[in-house]
Amino acid sequence: MNKRYISSTGLIIAGVLLLAINVLSNIIFKSARIDLTENKLYTLSSGTENILSNLQDTITLRFYFSEKTAINIPGLMNYARRVRDLLEEFRAVSNGNVNLIVTDPEPFSTEEDQAVQYGLRGVTIDSAGSPLYFGLVGINSTDNEKVIPFLQPDKEESLEYEIVKIIYELTDPEKKTVGIMSTLPIEGNAASQAMMQSPQNQEWAIVSTLKKSFNVKSIDVNTDKIPDDIDVLMLVHPKNLSDVSLFAIDQYVLNGGRTIVFVDPNSEMDFSQHNPENPMAAMNVQKNSDLKILFDKWGIELVEGKVVGDINAATRVTINFGTRTQSIDYVAWLTLKQANFNRNDFVTANLTQVNMATAGRIIAKEGTELEVTPMIETSKEAMEFPQSNFQISPSPAALLTQYQKGDDKLILAVRISGKAKTAFPEGAPTNEPEEENKSDADSNTSNETDSDTDKHEDGVLTESKENINVIVVADTDMLADRFWVDMQNFLGQRMAVPRANNGVFVVNSVDNLSGSNDLISLRSRGKFSRPFTKVAAIQRDAEQKFREKEKVLQAKLKEAEDKLGELQRKNDGSNTLILSPAQQKEITLFREEQVKTRKELRSVQHELKKDIDSLGSFLKFVNIGLIPILIILFAAGFGIYKQRSNKTLA
Repeated sequence: MNKRYISSTGLIIAGVLLLAINVLSNIIFKSARIDLTENKLYTLSSGTENILSNLQDTITLRFYFSEKTAINIPGLMNYARRVRDLLEEFRAVSNGNVNLIVTDPEPFSTEEDQAVQYGLRGVTIDSAGSPLYFGLVGINSTDNEKVIPFLQPDKEESLEYEIVKIIYELTDPEKKTVGIMSTLPIEGNAASQAMMQSPQNQEWAIVSTLKKSFNVKSIDVNTDKIPDDIDVLMLVHPKNLSDVSLFAIDQYVLNGGRTIVFVDPNSEMDFSQHNPENPMAAMNVQKNSDLKILFDKWGIELVEGKVVGDINAATRVTINFGTRTQSIDYVAWLTLKQANFNRNDFVTANLTQVNMATAGRIIAKEGTELEVTPMIETSKEAMEFPQSNFQISPSPAALLTQYQKGDDKLILAVRISGKAKTAFPEGAPTNEPEEENKSDADSNTSNETDSDTDKHEDGVLTESKENINVIVVADTDMLADRFWVDMQNFLGQRMAVPRANNGVFVVNSVDNLSGSNDLISLRSRGKFSRPFTKVAAIQRDAEQKFREKEKVLQAKLKEAEDKLGELQRKNDGSNTLILSPAQQKEITLFREEQVKTRKELRSVQHELKKDIDSLGSFLKFVNIGLIPILIILFAAGFGIYKQRSNKTLA
């Protein structure tokens, strides 16, 4: 009796202890997290943690999700739960500088009015017409707002970046400044624009697009210094730049300036030396641009004298053959699709089409210590043509004739990061005679240890202070209106209607580069939804077997039906069908064969699902029944062990 009392008391005490441990662990280890997913899906990147831990302002994140409306959509509910988990992680890392407010905006409520006022987009998903809200609003201490109107599940890989981006923009809300340095007339002619003259003198649509999001300033190609207020330098077709200008770019980049460069082996928009009275002079016109002296230090090379062609990205064009026209693939004009873009880079992740024309190839220099990441590539069947093929009236038909499929992807655009050295180790170039006092230089050399190790004795940076951030594109024509927009006249105003994402690419690049190094370092997260690779493999194998057997049975069935039809068409010449007993027997046999074959087809289709169903049953057993069975076996084994121990003691 006493033993039973002690046993009952022990069970009660054990239960109380278990409850106490759960409560205490929930309090003590509330912020403790272990991420066991393969791609660390619930672990914030170091860039995100740096931004959040160094916030100087309080940011409020308002997460709106219509949970009651979405209750019958499991996929969306699961995604919303992951979004909330990520936002909770943001709050935990921010040292109290991120506040999270979660709201379910029910129809006709003040919360719904608030969501609409912020600009969130409601989506109707049921017959009752109830709107579903699924968006995020960021607000800083001065009531500036940034909004994600709807968190699209198909863009989950960029979720962390999009949230960090609005937080970063709220802590630094001023418009960024883009400096354009171009040898092409990309900014048009101000006088011609005022007088509504020729479109050739108008500002390019790419500049108009940039002005919607950034302050845009023009920089002289002969400048000796990039202004300090330039957040991103956009360098277009840098042809025949002086050493002084190259030095200015070099120092700007080494000093942390962000840069996007457009070079070209054959710029179709370069008419600087065009003479319509002497067409043959075009053979000697220089239409290429390069930054070789800087590229060498940045770890890349623009392949000289080569233009990229890709049969898989060729643009369909119409050409004249005498009195008739013909559509043909122009392999040097590239219509690049999603497969050509780096899906892990936020600049290119969501692009659908970018058009390029007579673009060049970029390669990473062997042995470079900088990180060179492809952003846009061709297919594996691309090839290179001599630039001379495009000097005068290139022939798309001739290029097709010459085309030989390659076996490797060619890089058209790259991102460069890492520590870089100056292209001017001897100091700033000068146009003045070199009458420097060498004795002074020698005396300065003796004091070199007292100066910064990344500076020349005359104050010139010899190495980047931090990782450089540069994007290089081997095409300038992609910026021209003719390759990505249709210009329309609306009430006397020129209006650009995009037909490709060229403008999106440029704006994304500038937007990304204008952020902090931590923001630029972010890449796409892994996929939360994992494919059932084993099931897919079973399906492929079963499908192949099914199709092979189905083909044989279908042929057999068709043969039987053909013979049956032939027998039924035979008659004695009258309108009445007369069949002999032998023919009737043969028809019966064919019909039986027909039914048998159909049964075999159904059996094959059933086999297709059997392996998948077996795997599903096994997984259900593991998930539902295995753990309870193991616990029961452990308890039974422990009970037997205790019983034997008690007998031994007795």
